[in-house]
Amino acid sequence: MERFTEIQQINSSIMFGDFTNDQLNSIIAAVKYRRNQLTNTSVRSLIPGVKVKFTNSRNGQTVIGSVSKVNRKFVIVDTGITRWRVPGNMLETV
Repeated sequence: MERFTEIQQINSSIMFGDFTNDQLNSIIAAVKYRRNQLTNTSVRSLIPGVKVKFTNSRNGQTVIGSVSKVNRKFVIVDTGITRWRVPGNMLETV
């Protein structure tokens, strides 16, 4: 629960603080960097044949399939009917 409170404090200070545009750009760059690191870590942990699932952003349905190919940032997921090109950070192992 402490972590949630810390995040709320960070969000409040970003939204209502007196940061300059340059400072906000620096915060944005740090968040983008960390997201990129998380994506790379999750993609590196996948190998062809592993069962994964993700939520289709168009209709909200959960799609289950197996990893067909792992690229740098995207993973090809084969459901047996279709193949999806999915960002690595959207995938969860089943």
